[in-house]
Amino acid sequence: MDTILLKAKSKENLNLLIKLAKKLGVEVSVLSEKATEEIAMVAAIKEGKTGKLSDTDNFIKGLKSDFAS
Repeated sequence: MDTILLKAKSKENLNLLIKLAKKLGVEVSVLSEKATEEIAMVAAIKEGKTGKLSDTDNFIKGLKSDFAS
């Protein structure tokens, strides 16, 4: 089954969405901000994972150029 994530601007709006979802028979889970960040991190890692190795020298040069002022 598909899942959606909703981030409300207020606790009141979030509670309204939860109430509506439950009334429609939708299972509701409230995630902490930390859990949401961890899910986003896992998704980013999976997206960036190619199975190929990066050239170390080019990687270090890129880091140095990113932080050079």
